Amino acid sequence: MSSSLVALALAGCGGGDDDGDTTAAPVATTEAPAALSKEELIAQGDAICAEVNAAVGAVGSTSAGGEGQATQVADLYGGMAERLAGLGAPSDDSAGYTEFIGAAEQLAQAQGDVALAAERGEEEALTTAEAEADTALSAFQSAATTYGFEQCGEAPSAPTAPPAAAGGEETVEEEPLEGGVEEEAAPEAEAEVEEEAAPEAGGAGATEEESSGGGATSGGTGGGSEGSGGGTSGGVGPG
Repeated sequence: MSSSLVALALAGCGGGDDDGDTTAAPVATTEAPAALSKEELIAQGDAICAEVNAAVGAVGSTSAGGEGQATQVADLYGGMAERLAGLGAPSDDSAGYTEFIGAAEQLAQAQGDVALAAERGEEEALTTAEAEADTALSAFQSAATTYGFEQCGEAPSAPTAPPAAAGGEETVEEEPLEGGVEEEAAPEAEAEVEEEAAPEAGGAGATEEESSGGGATSGGTGGGSEGSGGGTSGGVGPG
């Protein structure tokens, strides 16, 4: 029995030695990203708000159902609040940042209430939720403008069409004008030729008539001469 106890004791000691030799695995440490400056925060935040404003404006102009529209708008504002909060507080000037993030979260919550009321078909609750959402949107825009944002302080609007079509219209308008000038010039030239040709033809006809008329005159004169001559001869004869 004593020899067995000794063997167990030795085994335990050996195990303790092995555990002591093992070293803990190194833990990988990750450095936290550097905080943005206020200027950088505003630039990135405005880019997020511009994207969301355009998306919300497009949903409002193309959605066919109220429930689907409210759900999409709630998702967009919820994502916006998360993305803005993910930027973190600025490193140099954080005055007003907490109010701005709080207003973004309140807006997301209010839009979520609108979507829930629309889904349930509760008209009174929907009217109340929409009024609260409008108030929350105004508060968010005010907080954003106070902090220094531009796009975050703007109301949602649908994206406008690019102005590239204006150049094409000008090009199309110029081509018919040039063709019209060429087409109008041709009839004028023909009219001038016809007007010039008409007097020449009339003059030639008048000449022929004068010539024939002159012949008749001379003929009549000749006849008169013969008559007068004959009368003279007749008068001389009886005498």
